[in-house]
Amino acid sequence: MTMSTTVPRHEIRRVSHELAFRRLQVLSTSFVTPLMKRVTVGGPELAGFSSASPDDHVKLFFPLPGRETVQPALPTRTEQGLVFPAGQALSSARDYTPLRYDAKALTLDLEFVLHGDGPASTWGQQAAPGQWLALGGPRGSRVVPDDFDNYVIVGDETALPAIGAWLERLPAQARVIALIEIADDAERQALPSPAQVERRWLPRNGRAPGGEALLDALKALAFPPGDTFVWVATEAGLLRLVRHHLIGERGHDEAWMKASGYWKQDGAQA
Repeated sequence: MTMSTTVPRHEIRRVSHELAFRRLQVLSTSFVTPLMKRVTVGGPELAGFSSASPDDHVKLFFPLPGRETVQPALPTRTEQGLVFPAGQALSSARDYTPLRYDAKALTLDLEFVLHGDGPASTWGQQAAPGQWLALGGPRGSRVVPDDFDNYVIVGDETALPAIGAWLERLPAQARVIALIEIADDAERQALPSPAQVERRWLPRNGRAPGGEALLDALKALAFPPGDTFVWVATEAGLLRLVRHHLIGERGHDEAWMKASGYWKQDGAQA
């Protein structure tokens, strides 16, 4: 008797990864746009790195001011949380999307929105070859299949690395509508994709981030026929309104969506 190995349609899988902490050195930097800086890090400790989903996140631990060129200590996991060796603590950790991993070269691309405050933006602004940081994770991935008829992807500039990874991984037959809020037209990116993508840029042009431009654009969007997966990443407070619209007003299946708060107006994640 032959057992069927058919994967159910639209099955979303969770994949666990062995949690590892790594010391990585900045190899190069470049500006993708005036406010988006790409930092390529690498080193032998990247061997075995795994990221199965475009919106995976890693913990970045930034050095304290004046110690950017010192190889960092790594934390140890305890019942009380992460513990650094005495006198060698790093600054607050921040979650970031690992953009592009090269297993042969042992390099990883990270992108930083330079909005002027917060430890990640501050470090990214000054990041230069030869500096160090520590990285932990990812601990797991939520793998969305590529067999949906449509994908609606919604996010602001903090989500652009994940949006770029989504578009790179979706197949040619996928139809995608991407609603992307940015500071102004200078922040547009190419975001190549083999899929059939409609990119709708929503420049703020001086308005404060975290407003309702994304929500308004989503409300006005007519979903194409067929099964649709919706992915949203934006300010945490706005996210509650987005979820209410999708689930409460539009009646979208919650199993066919993922909505994440990437930052807060109080700067808690920046």
